[in-house]
Amino acid sequence: MEKFYQIWKKFGKNFEEGGKLSFLSSFYDAFDTFLFTPNTTAKRLGSQIHDGSDSKRTMILVVLALVPALLFGMFNVGYQHLLATGQIPCTGLTCELWWKAFGFGLLAVLPFIIVSYVTGLGIEFIVAQIKHEEVAEGFLVTGFIIPLIVPINTPLWMVAIATAFAVIFAKEVFGGTGYNIFNVALIARAFLFFAYPSHMTGDSVFVRTGGTWGWDSTMTAVDGFSGATPLGMLATSADANMLPVGFWTAFNGLIPGSVGETCGWAILLGACLLLCTGVASWKTMLSIFGTAALTAWLFNMFGPDTAAAHFPWYMHLVTGGLMFGAVFMATDPVTSARTECGKWIYGALIGFMVIVIRVLNPGYPEGMMLAILLGNTFAPLIDWCVVRVNINRRMKRA
Repeated sequence: MEKFYQIWKKFGKNFEEGGKLSFLSSFYDAFDTFLFTPNTTAKRLGSQIHDGSDSKRTMILVVLALVPALLFGMFNVGYQHLLATGQIPCTGLTCELWWKAFGFGLLAVLPFIIVSYVTGLGIEFIVAQIKHEEVAEGFLVTGFIIPLIVPINTPLWMVAIATAFAVIFAKEVFGGTGYNIFNVALIARAFLFFAYPSHMTGDSVFVRTGGTWGWDSTMTAVDGFSGATPLGMLATSADANMLPVGFWTAFNGLIPGSVGETCGWAILLGACLLLCTGVASWKTMLSIFGTAALTAWLFNMFGPDTAAAHFPWYMHLVTGGLMFGAVFMATDPVTSARTECGKWIYGALIGFMVIVIRVLNPGYPEGMMLAILLGNTFAPLIDWCVVRVNINRRMKRA
């Protein structure tokens, strides 16, 4: 490794000022700080925090936390394909079919990841070169999340357009990583949701019954099969108890849905890593889950006589993108509340709004995307109010 490091540093002199490739210095710096821990030190006098961790390492921890959801999502994509095409026998999955399901899902999801990273990182590198700045590392997580929150039948060109829109208009125009107001991955999904609604909702967008490498949404029709998500079925159902999905089925993730949002235990594994490493806030997560459960229970007790209002409160927690959003997107340190008290309020706002949207607006059966974006909007105001209250309290005490 030491020999490789010396060769790499010798090669890097070409990217220094006056070198042959100095105009690509941002590219070299991005790979250099990703592969090796920077050895630069602060030059200012005074106390400094000494820590081997940096933002790139933090982002890598989030990516690792997302891996269980990704792997299970790949398997579920293949499982839903085999189920839709009638290839699963009554006796259940064999070892051969298990690998067939995972292989199908791998080939279906991998192009989404490639398109997301190529598009987003390409824009990041170009902007960094134009501004003569370092390449920000925020897209390491964003590029990983975008493929996990879109339906598997979304055309790849749509994913590329949505990613480019989100990086440019939700991030770079605000100043880049750390300055964005809204969660970039959610802006990409919101763009797709409002620009191409037919590809974001419905019975045919969450289960791929055709090939894996197509650039369009062409599907092989399967008689008598519906790929609607539980919340999609709930929006058109008259009785919440008639849904063919139980708690453990939903928690285990063997249901139609976006790639990374269906499996509860895989998401919880990622949550454990984020909480143990201190990357995410347990206050935000707990506030979202607790407020969502309480709001859903209140609708169960006193809500209107509709299927959505009588959907069991515990089922709300394991269906749709509530768990995924609460763990990986609402806890984004840039766009969420930063004060400790504010995290409780921010999480409560998201948990309350996601259930209200699900129950009272059947046109948006999911709700988590809009709830988090609304929380992002109010996060600065929540922090400001919390700080002002603390200042006023201290002034009165003084």
